[in-house]
Amino acid sequence: MAKVEIDESLCIGCGACMAICPEVFDIGPDGLAIVKKDEINDDVIMACEGCPVEAIKINEEN
Repeated sequence: MAKVEIDESLCIGCGACMAICPEVFDIGPDGLAIVKKDEINDDVIMACEGCPVEAIKINEEN
């Protein structure tokens, strides 16, 4: 099953992921993106591809 992860060392908290897919992404108290719900859909893929610093990863698990 695939899992959405955010690399906090890369995230700049721009909010693009939240704007594209607010049901999955949010901004945490530290100003960085967080995953609210581990779900893979077209909007999550679009947010991953649209992240300006490539902080969002979709990891395939066996």
